[in-house]
Amino acid sequence: MSSVRQTETIPEWKREEVDELVDFVESFNSVGVVGVTGIPSRQLQAMRRDLHGSADLRMSRNTLMTRALEAVGGGVDELTDTVAGQVALIGTNDNPFGLYKQLEASKTPAPINAGEVAPNDILIPEGDTGVDPGPFVGELQTVGASARIMDGSIVVTEDSTVLEEGAVVDEDLANVLTELGIEPKEVGLDLKGVYSEGVRFEPDELAIDVDDYRADVESAAAAARNLSVNAAYPTATTAGTLLAKASSEAKAVGLFAEVESPDVVPDLIGKADAQLRALAAAIDDDEALPEALRGVEAAPAPEAEADTADDTDEETTQDVEETDDDADEDDGDDGGEGLGAMFG
Repeated sequence: MSSVRQTETIPEWKREEVDELVDFVESFNSVGVVGVTGIPSRQLQAMRRDLHGSADLRMSRNTLMTRALEAVGGGVDELTDTVAGQVALIGTNDNPFGLYKQLEASKTPAPINAGEVAPNDILIPEGDTGVDPGPFVGELQTVGASARIMDGSIVVTEDSTVLEEGAVVDEDLANVLTELGIEPKEVGLDLKGVYSEGVRFEPDELAIDVDDYRADVESAAAAARNLSVNAAYPTATTAGTLLAKASSEAKAVGLFAEVESPDVVPDLIGKADAQLRALAAAIDDDEALPEALRGVEAAPAPEAEADTADDTDEETTQDVEETDDDADEDDGDDGGEGLGAMFG
């Protein structure tokens, strides 16, 4: 009953605003909440223009955004816990990883003001500050920088960490950083959470290195392909390799068994010719040889055609080569007997 009374007392303009926010949320595949704290109005408008075409930004009161997310439900309402401080809704039809990458790329360096919390360690680098000798050297030393006057200029003699991450910036440090043109913070839309196609993503889950991720996927795909080939498990990707492997193995068996197949006969003839030449070269007595074989040098037996694809695993290739070697040894005896019969 209390929720009904509360709804009845909502002003009409708030109802209309909630309805528009609901339409906004439901019109995108991915919806998130972004922090806009500390972003000047002009810079925020520039960011909205940069996002045009890939994402839309919608600002409203936090209470109304919460009501809209709860009204949509279906998991989107999980984002209500991120609606705190200065925030806005962001919607896109792209994937949330692309959205996160785009928002991070759009962030720009900005000076930090007194009273703000350091987003990371603040360092004043070694080098010439370009500031003429004067009170500024004392200001640098006050904030913790190693500085001295050298060759008519104020020089920071070593990299100096003047404030650690999470500490509050005081006025002295803010003035020194401004004088040096150091901008230690980034200004931009800070993604707090995204809901996309039934899944909620946290910012750290979206902060991935695309190149490393691609390399991991490619490595996994290669490992799966090798497993499929080694296990003789045919897939659309490995069928060609498996057929080539089977053809090579069948050819090796044909050579070993001296099967007079049209595909094997040329290799059998080449093999026999090599064995004949090897035997002829080993005979010192030319008179014992036919004229055509006198002075013939031994030639290595030709290997079977490498039908197997380049990416067939080394173990498989090695097995095929060992089979060929066995065939050479066994066939050598038969070839010797044939030559013995030829020469009486």
